[in-house]
Amino acid sequence: MPVTAGSPPTPVAYTMPELAIYFEGFEGAFVLYDPAQNRLLRYNPRGGAARYLPASTFKILNSLIGLETGVIADEHDVIAWDGTPQPVDSWNQDHTLESAIQNSVVWYYQALARRVGEERMRQWVEAAGYGNADISGVIDTFWLEGALRISADEQVDFLRRFYDGELPFSARSVEIVKKILVLEEGEGYRLSGKTGSVVRSVEYVGWFVGYLEIDGQVYFFATNIHGSQAAANGVKAQAITRAILQGLGLLPAD
Repeated sequence: MPVTAGSPPTPVAYTMPELAIYFEGFEGAFVLYDPAQNRLLRYNPRGGAARYLPASTFKILNSLIGLETGVIADEHDVIAWDGTPQPVDSWNQDHTLESAIQNSVVWYYQALARRVGEERMRQWVEAAGYGNADISGVIDTFWLEGALRISADEQVDFLRRFYDGELPFSARSVEIVKKILVLEEGEGYRLSGKTGSVVRSVEYVGWFVGYLEIDGQVYFFATNIHGSQAAANGVKAQAITRAILQGLGLLPAD
């Protein structure tokens, strides 16, 4: 895990090649950080260090920046759909920050990024220490097809700093984003996270990043998969992650 300001002591790292069974048909990596034990569990450490476009996982930081700069007031702030037909039916309507992250609405976050503007966006991405922090390219697509890159190791470190309040954002902004990232809750546990899918002519990449709170503990994770087929996407990365967390006895079986 990269060492940043406020980082815990270097964690003990374990490689788990047996997790390959969950990645059948895909190249990929899995990283789990357990702060209570200060240990890292990794499948494919080299893959965990490789950087890829963040795609929609950048919505976590984009949300924080939008709130902190005041271009959106809170999770209920509406941005009106401009009527342009979208590839996903649920995108063809007005959205709030909360509904936009839950439905991964690309146009909402593009509008948010344009409101923030290039100069402020660069300052905040650099201040957050997000991946290579390179937002060169177009302001409303740099996380989809620009120069921005982040690794699974870096995703986990970013999520830990986000959760622990070590990023340069107000407690209010952090709490709002934590609330909208919740995917499911059950007896004694809560799963929060975000998928992402990189669609390029030469390679597809799927992400699922987040954290699992269970019985008073928290575990941070990041999974990526990649390949030449569209099946390497965020939905599949999420399914792989769930299976791994269940196999590790951290997440209840479906």
